[in-house]
Order: sequence, then C-alpha cells, then structure tokens
Amino acid sequence: MSQEKSQKIGKTGLSALIISSAIGTGIFGLMSQLASEASPGSAIVAWVIVDVGFAALVYCLNHLSQARPDLDSGIFSYAGAAFGPLGEFISGWGYWLASWVSNIAFCTMIMSALGNFLPAFKGGQNLPSVLLSCAVVWLITLLVMLGLKSASFVNALVTFCKLIPLLVFLIVMFAAFKAGMFTSHFWENVASAGSPFTAKSLFTQIQGSLIYLVFVFVGIEGASVMGSRAKKKSDATFATVMSLIALILIYGFISLLPYGVMTRAQLAALPQPAMSGILANTVGVWGEGLVDVGLIISCLGGLLSWTLLPVETTTLLSQDSLLPKVWSKSNKHGAPLFSLIVTALLETLFLFSFLITSNAYNFASAISSTTALACYAFVSIYEIMYSAKNKKPLGLVMGIISGLFEILGLVISGWQEVLLLSICYVPGFALFIYRRRKELKKGQIIAMICILALAILAVILICMGIISF
Repeated sequence: MSQEKSQKIGKTGLSALIISSAIGTGIFGLMSQLASEASPGSAIVAWVIVDVGFAALVYCLNHLSQARPDLDSGIFSYAGAAFGPLGEFISGWGYWLASWVSNIAFCTMIMSALGNFLPAFKGGQNLPSVLLSCAVVWLITLLVMLGLKSASFVNALVTFCKLIPLLVFLIVMFAAFKAGMFTSHFWENVASAGSPFTAKSLFTQIQGSLIYLVFVFVGIEGASVMGSRAKKKSDATFATVMSLIALILIYGFISLLPYGVMTRAQLAALPQPAMSGILANTVGVWGEGLVDVGLIISCLGGLLSWTLLPVETTTLLSQDSLLPKVWSKSNKHGAPLFSLIVTALLETLFLFSFLITSNAYNFASAISSTTALACYAFVSIYEIMYSAKNKKPLGLVMGIISGLFEILGLVISGWQEVLLLSICYVPGFALFIYRRRKELKKGQIIAMICILALAILAVILICMGIISF
C-alpha cells in the first residue's frame, strides 16, 4: 500500500507533465509556419478559434472527470462508455500510437540541433544520429522502468529548464517589438501581398494556420490519461486548467510577437527552427546556440513525457481486458515492463528505417496528429451523450463546440491521413480479438471488418501512387 501511494503524482507533477508533453519541437518553428500562412490579424482570429476549441475540450475532460469518476482509464475510457469495449480500444490504441510515434520526431530534432555543435550528427538521420537516438530512447525507457514517480520528478525539472530559453525569447521579443511593424498590412499575408483583403482571404489564412495551431496543443489531455496516478481527482482537474492557460499564453506570445520584430516575408523564409533565426537576427549568433540547447532540452522532456503516456495507456487497456494481460504486468517499481520494452523496440525499428527511407517518418507524423484529434472527438461525443441524457445544457454546448472543432481539424488533416491510420489498427485488432475471443459481439466484428477494408483500400491507393507520404 505504501509503495502504491508513493507512485501517486501531485498537481505540480501533473502540470509539468502536461506542459512538457505539449511543448515539443513545434514551438521552436511555429512563428515561421504561422507567418507563411497568415497575417497578424488572421493569426489572432485563428488563435481565438483554437483557444475556444481546446477550452471546450478541457471543460469536457474536467466535467466528465467529476461526473464519472469511475471512468479513470484515461480519455479513452469515455470512448468505451459511448461505444463499448471496441470504442475504448480504438481510442486507446490510437492514443498509444500517437504517443510513441512522437518520440521519433523528438529524436530527429535532438540530433538536428546537436548537429549544429557536432557535424557528425548533421541532418539528424544518419547512422551516428540513429545510434545515439536509440541510446537515448533506451536510457529514457530505463528511467521509467525505475518508477513513474522518479520519472515525473525529472520531468518537472526538465520542464523548468526548457522554459528558460523560451522566457529569454519572450523578453527579447517584448524589448524589440515595434507596434508599427506589427500593424502594417495587418490583414495581408505573404501570399496575398498587394491584393485586396476579402472574407475568402481571411478564411484561407485561418484554414492554413489551424493546421499548425491545433497540433501544438496535443498533450493537454495528459492529466486525464494519468488521472489514475493522481493523488486526488481534483489534482488532475487543476493541472489541466492551469496547463491550458499557461500554454495559451506561451504559444500566443511566442507566435505573435515576432510579427513586430521582423517582416512577414522574413519570418516565412526562415529555416527551422525559426526561433534561432529570429534571435540571431535580433541579438546575434549566441541566440541560435541558446535555442538549439533549449530545443534539445525540450525534446528530451518530450521523450520522457511521451514514454510515460503510452505505457500508461497500454496498462489501462490491459486492465480493462482489451489487451493481453502481459501488457499490464509491472516490475517492483510499478513500471509496466513488457509495454515499455515493446514500445522502445518499435521506436528503435522506426529509427533504423531512416537509414533506408524517409517515408517512415512522414507516415509517423501523419498518424500522430490524426489519432490525437480522433481521441479528442470521442471525448466530445460522450460529453454530448452524457449531458443530453442528464440535462446538462452547458456540458451539451461545450461538447458540441469541442466536437465541431475536432471535426474541423480532421477535415483539414485530409482523408489520406485517415486511411493511413486504418492500417495501424490491423495488428491491434489481432491483440484485441485474442484477449476478448470469448466475448466478441457481431457489431464489433463488423466494425473491425470495415476498418480492415479501409486499410486494404489504403494499401491499394499507396501502391497506385494516389496516396503519398
């Protein structure tokens, strides 16, 4: 009992986990991506839409956490409440995929940043980079094997360290900010320079911006996934709300202030990570080194967070009789050993595939973003169902807002990513069928056959060259 209690995580640890999960590589290049798509005015409108969407999602997470405290198996438990065991498995398996696949991007960015100091790692996808990335993956895995409590403490420390270069960037941006530059051509982006502003132009800019803005918030659900590890249910609620506020402020200022420091054309032309180029332009070359160090720390923190979350996911799925029992077996430190090893092995295979082709990374990037939005959509659907049944008008409205927001994100992602995602569920269904072979229902079999058909269609379209990744 004392060991179980020591594994519990408080509100500070949960907040650090969520912020560290969400603040990854994207924040260091967001300002360039945003400038290539939108003017300051359009970017602000896009930010308002994203903030409202994720605020609604956070409300749904917190409301359901309090209304259904028995559903403590992460966000995928709400999919189970709405659509049964298969719904929970689809949501959970997708979340597991999105989580560990994100580590591939972190490893690549770490090596790319390290290559600015050590040329042997230049580009981040050569043999030295792959070998070092594998070593980092297994080192992080070993850390988690020593216990979730110790890993969450280190994660809190890494989060503090990674925020330092971001704070320096914000201070420099505030100091160098020019209001006249920010308001010049306030509604005109780079692509539409010289053209009259129209509602269609505004919509196009917002649509392009949402692609980048939606995905930088992935990770805000971290407290819900780790809810069963929280000391109190209220800790998970507090951590989610405070993390959302912090992320809105951090992302908003970091992405918008550069509009008042450099022209939109200059920002859009910056190589990644764009933040280093902005600091180099503002304070000199030392700024590039600061960002590279911050990027490495950020990615290391992301590696830790996205190692914790996927193994917690598979453990909960196993405990809910959706995966074989071995996935939830823990060592003496309370860490799910089998799940950690399988996840690390898959990450290692993906990393070595970089030596043969870059398609694996592109495929991983596509499914990571799509699966996260799909998982959020399940939460919104159950919020709508629960609120409608129990006459909770505010919850119903928030569920609808959140659901519409996630549908918009999936539409922007494109049908190709949805088809590619179906391929990833095929091996998962084999495990699901094995665990529930005596409890399978006709509806579940039909649903799995439909998804299998989509996977076959995706393979055919890939072979025909219609789908490329």
